[in-house]
Amino acid sequence: MGLTNPRQQSLDLESTQVRLPGNAPERSIQIFFFYRLTIATLLGFLFFLKLGPSLLGQADPGLYTLTVIIYFGLVVASGLLLYASPSLSINQQAFLMVFVDVCAITLLMHASGGISTGLGMLLAVSIASSSLITRGVYAGLEAALASLFILAEQVYAHIAQAFETTAYTQAGLLGTLFFAIAILAHALSRQLKTSEALSSQRKLDLANMEQLNEYVIQHMLTGIIVVDTKSTIRLMNESAWYLLGMPECGNGSPLEQACHKLAVQLHEWDPEQHRATIPFKPTSGGRELTAGFSMLGENNKGGAVIFLEDTATVTQQAQQMKLASLGRLTASIAHEIRNPLGAISHAEQLLKESPDIPQADRRLIDIISTNTKRVNEIIENILQLSRRGRSLPKEFLLKPWLAQFTGELARTLSLPEGVIQLQIEPDSTLIRTDPSQFRQVFVILCENSIKHFDREPDALSIQISGGITRESGGPFVDIIDNGPGIEPDNVRQMFEPFFTTRNAGTGLGLYIAKELCEANRLGLDYIALPSGGSCFRITFPGRGNQPVR
Repeated sequence: MGLTNPRQQSLDLESTQVRLPGNAPERSIQIFFFYRLTIATLLGFLFFLKLGPSLLGQADPGLYTLTVIIYFGLVVASGLLLYASPSLSINQQAFLMVFVDVCAITLLMHASGGISTGLGMLLAVSIASSSLITRGVYAGLEAALASLFILAEQVYAHIAQAFETTAYTQAGLLGTLFFAIAILAHALSRQLKTSEALSSQRKLDLANMEQLNEYVIQHMLTGIIVVDTKSTIRLMNESAWYLLGMPECGNGSPLEQACHKLAVQLHEWDPEQHRATIPFKPTSGGRELTAGFSMLGENNKGGAVIFLEDTATVTQQAQQMKLASLGRLTASIAHEIRNPLGAISHAEQLLKESPDIPQADRRLIDIISTNTKRVNEIIENILQLSRRGRSLPKEFLLKPWLAQFTGELARTLSLPEGVIQLQIEPDSTLIRTDPSQFRQVFVILCENSIKHFDREPDALSIQISGGITRESGGPFVDIIDNGPGIEPDNVRQMFEPFFTTRNAGTGLGLYIAKELCEANRLGLDYIALPSGGSCFRITFPGRGNQPVR
């Protein structure tokens, strides 16, 4: 994981078609070559230094000498051919090696006294080795070739009377042994290749599963952090890195360095009590998070897995369910309340036009008119909340958007010039949200400042300032006015529906603004000012100061 950017990972699973390791046959034939080189060297070394059995070359020393020298040279040549001629297949090279072994060992056996010397058993090793490397047709051909050479050697010895006795029975048994070894070695080779293919398949499946698990963990919306017994981070997925405000740390760093509050909660958490953790903000102005812990290892002493949830996301899901029920309710409200309300409003207008109504009763008509409009406004706000569409976030520069918005708002509300002041630093502050819903939030907050202002309209001042927070690296916007502010006792209830301190208010403005912010994963908080007035802060997820592309 990067320290300043989350690891971007794409899923690219390997093909499930099994391919045996490409260097396995080459490695096997190389071992076979070194075995042959060892045998040729020993047969020559023991004969020339007179260190081996006396039977070596006893029947025809000249033939033995010539054969062993040529055999050694051909073995060396086969080794050079193995490395210098990739055009020959493994099967062809192995067959050539066995053919040389059959010819040379048959001649060496004849020069040493025939089949009774036991040198013919060396062919069994060559045939077995080649059968493990080559396909079945080559294994059978090599066994047949060795049997024919052994039998031919006995026939020649019998005709030439080279030895006192011949051993046709031993030759036949040795030939049968060659075929048996070739068949068994080939069957063993097939079994080994099947096992190797299965092992390769399992290895590939495990690799794909590991990559899939890592991909899923990295792209989960829930933040995942794995720590060891010393609270050292072993794994942190992309969501956790974002939720913690993109800390300058990664795998191998202490949890304390990533988030002090989370480290304290982990230290104080008791798995036996199952108590709910307290929501916290990793950085000033960051998102409010809740943490869940699950201990690892035997006796819960192998570290822990930490699950991070954005409370705004959980709240948003609950709000979606609540809005679904509210939508059905508002449909009934619109039909059952607005129709009689329209009749009352119409009757009020007719009474107001009547010349026979006394002046004292006209005051009652005004009360009816005022409260009719208030009830209708409440219904409109509820309908607007229930009809709220899905947010469609876009990226745009904050300062130009606010400059256009404040100009339109000042003209719409007929505000004097200079009432709304704008200051955004840096100019390249980039935000991502739904422009329509973001505009609605600003309209509610600005109109709220105007409605609650208790002095001359010309004295009103609304300052909109914003930029990038140092803690999370995310943008923020403050809407500050010089009004009376909000009483400390009312701060906890200010975002609840139908809570208002004005007789003419509906109590839904700030509630709707809060809902719209949560729908866009934004934070909306009230900050008390020592000098008086109100300050509403909108915070965005950490994105840094980036220009629009």
